Amino acid sequence: MRSPTSTTAKPTSNHTMHRRAFLAASATAAAATAILVSGGAILCPREAWGYETKALAPDTMRSLIRVSRDIYPHDRLADRFYAVAMKAQDEKAAADAALKELYESGMAKLDRLAKAKHDAPYAEVGWEADRVRLLHEIEADPFFQTVRGGLVTGIYNNQEVWPLFGYEGESAAKGGYIDRGFNDIEWL
Repeated sequence: MRSPTSTTAKPTSNHTMHRRAFLAASATAAAATAILVSGGAILCPREAWGYETKALAPDTMRSLIRVSRDIYPHDRLADRFYAVAMKAQDEKAAADAALKELYESGMAKLDRLAKAKHDAPYAEVGWEADRVRLLHEIEADPFFQTVRGGLVTGIYNNQEVWPLFGYEGESAAKGGYIDRGFNDIEWL
């Protein structure tokens, strides 16, 4: 009698991935990491967050989040932090029709530029370097300057982000920097 461990198992499947299987797997992986648009909301299933837009079209918000990440790229930051920064801009656009038009028309212009150069809207251009080149082409545009300016405070004033950068926060409420170890030179 042979023991079950003495038999040599033969592979039952071919480990070669065919082109179609690769493309299907890639599409599935891309969908799992994408920011989705559903009705009047943007969703990120991978990070388990969603946001209902107030003024801007959900596709515009999805693209603006991608623009935000490309302007201030931080691998440590999840997309939700960029979404929170752009949420504040969406709320401002709800109260200011001119700002709403600036965001919508600016994103439409950037999408047209991306389609002309890469046959895809900005948010779907695959390589970050290609998207950054597109942003360099519009960096003097009021749209770009408004997005960039809003991100400075939208990202860096978010206290949830501070620990990810190693920043302990403002010091005035804690007696200032001098008495908090910043004058400690014992390491010399």
